[in-house]
This record gives sequence, C-alpha cells and structure tokens, in this order.
Amino acid sequence: MLCIYQVPAQTYTGLGSWNIINLKYKATPKLSYFAEAQLRSLKFYDHFHYYEYKGGVNYQAYPNAIFSLGLGSYQTYKEGGNFETPKNNDEIRLWPMVTLRQNVGSINIEQRYRAEMRFTSNGYRNRFRYRLELAKPLGKEQHGFRPFRISFSNELFFTNNEPYFERNRMLLALAYKPNKNTTIHMGYLHQFDYRINDETGTDFLQIGYAVDLFK
Repeated sequence: MLCIYQVPAQTYTGLGSWNIINLKYKATPKLSYFAEAQLRSLKFYDHFHYYEYKGGVNYQAYPNAIFSLGLGSYQTYKEGGNFETPKNNDEIRLWPMVTLRQNVGSINIEQRYRAEMRFTSNGYRNRFRYRLELAKPLGKEQHGFRPFRISFSNELFFTNNEPYFERNRMLLALAYKPNKNTTIHMGYLHQFDYRINDETGTDFLQIGYAVDLFK
C-alpha cells in the first residue's frame, strides 16, 4: 500500500514589505560615513519579522573603486505574527566590502563584493556575497543629475560550508531624485533561499529613502 499524507505548513506566498532608510555623510571627496535601518514583514505591512541597523565608513581609493567597512545588528523573529518570539536569529555582523563602478554607454554597471563575519545565536558563520547591478538614468538633466533611474540587480550568497550556495536575490526598482541630497526608490524584490532558517520571505515591495549630507 502507498499512503500519501498532506502536511500543512506556514507559507508566505503573498507580497511582503521591505523598508529602508539610509543616511550618508560625505566628510571629504574620498571619505564618507553611512547609517542604515531596515524593517521587513512577511505580509503587506503585517507579520513584521525582521529588522536591522548598521553603520560604517566608505573610502573612495580610485574614481571607480570604493572600499567599505560596516558593522550592524540583524534580528529575525519567528513567523506567524508581529515580532513573534522566540527569535530565529540574533546576529551581529561585521563586513568589509569592495564596490566597482563603470559606465558602458548610458548604462551604469556596479559590482559589489562583500565578506560577512556573522556572530549569530546559532554560532559563528562566514558568508560571501556578489551583486551585479545595471542602471539607466532617465529624464532631462537638471542641476547636474537626471531625476529618474531604473535598475535591475541580482545578488548571490555563498558560504564556506556545504551546501555552499545559500540565496539568490533579484530587485527591479525605479528611483526618483527630487534634489541633490535625496533619493526615493520603489521596487519589486524576489529571493530564493536554499536551506536558510534564519530569514524567510520570497516576494517584497521595497521602498527606500536615502539622504546624502555634505560637509
């Protein structure tokens, strides 16, 4: 006899929310500091399960190369409600990063390499990330910049332990820059996870607000 059992499980196939606030202070032409906070939910502004806050420093060593160092707190709660306990993960993360930028015609290309040292509630982990972003400025140039920007990025997550591959994350976004200091963006983010227990969710509406300050 062949017996088939259907086991119910909590799945989140709808659209979640992904909210970002970013602040950057440019102290010199080469040196800048940043701070960022994120809040995420598995349903549309409901079932909030994740938040993070981080800060760090950027150094533009070459016109197309930026070296960064960041430190942050990353908190993931149990699924099923708003900030349900016990937590899935309580993490402090330190990460160096290299960002390379170049232009091909009117397309801006950005490559980002990040190594993460993760001090989690489940032990120490390493993770390595690579992101490729293609962006195109849109609209009539005013005050030295174009007001709109459309972009597509894909990011891969790896570890030094089996199964090595952890996640693939894709983002399609439209940004609006009303002035030199402010950028607002909205996009659709989709991610595929392979054997990850600490952070969940597949589809998100991402909204971001960034402010650049100058000395």
